[in-house]
Amino acid sequence: MFKEYVALTKPKLLRLNAFAAFGGFWVASKWDIDWLLLLYMLIGTTLTMASACVINNYWDRELDKKMERTKNRALPTNRLSPTNVLIYGVVLGIAGLIVLFTIVNPLTGWLGLLGFFVYVVIYTMWLKRTSTWSTSIGGVSGAMPPVIGYCAVTGVVDEGAWLLFALLFLWQPAHFWSLAIRRVEEYRAAGFPLLPVVKGIQRTKLQMNPYIILLIPTGILFFTYGYVGYAFLIISLVGGVLWLIHTLTGLKAKDDNKWAKTNFFISINYLMIVFLVMIVDTNGIG
Repeated sequence: MFKEYVALTKPKLLRLNAFAAFGGFWVASKWDIDWLLLLYMLIGTTLTMASACVINNYWDRELDKKMERTKNRALPTNRLSPTNVLIYGVVLGIAGLIVLFTIVNPLTGWLGLLGFFVYVVIYTMWLKRTSTWSTSIGGVSGAMPPVIGYCAVTGVVDEGAWLLFALLFLWQPAHFWSLAIRRVEEYRAAGFPLLPVVKGIQRTKLQMNPYIILLIPTGILFFTYGYVGYAFLIISLVGGVLWLIHTLTGLKAKDDNKWAKTNFFISINYLMIVFLVMIVDTNGIG
């Protein structure tokens, strides 16, 4: 039973976003770390994100029955009570926001609330069922963790916060669409109007490119504003260009599934490596 409740929070997604929040905190701290503040920020952010994921599972429980990837989850198979899951999600959210608002700072609380609202209301309840824009607009919530981490230290939304937001916001569509291409028939059967379902795989491949292209100057701006050093500049440029080249090859790929699987792998590693180098190379200039 305990494992079922943990699974509802989407642990893999939480780990990735907690790492992003950690990266944002580290960039703002410039190696002068308030470890207790970092701990509270991670607790508050993770609980808030977990709440959004649980409520997402609650809201999608009927549609999840139609997808091979999700049909064996606890709610579609009635292993957990929907009422109990909803209560669980609400409690997690209240706890997370209390930590952010009262222990970290009010700005992080509002950012956490914004991310929660976009993911649960705008993405899950509305756009996921009605529009191909769900992936792009939903990216606002996924871009919140590093901004929360950054603002936990600074208490203000400045150019550093916006750059962190841009990095995660631009990364998400191309990353998710490579998964959606592999699962296109499942999403079609479930009734989700994702881009590859509505516009086709070729159009989706084409639309991934602008997001990746815009990631490249985002990395340059991190260096220009003095948040990172040359190591980050070089690795973010090389990583972005390699990802873009592979994405462009997808326009002529004969095996869409194989191409999308590789592209998904590249996207995950791009983000992890870029954030790791960002942490190590923070404030490398001057």
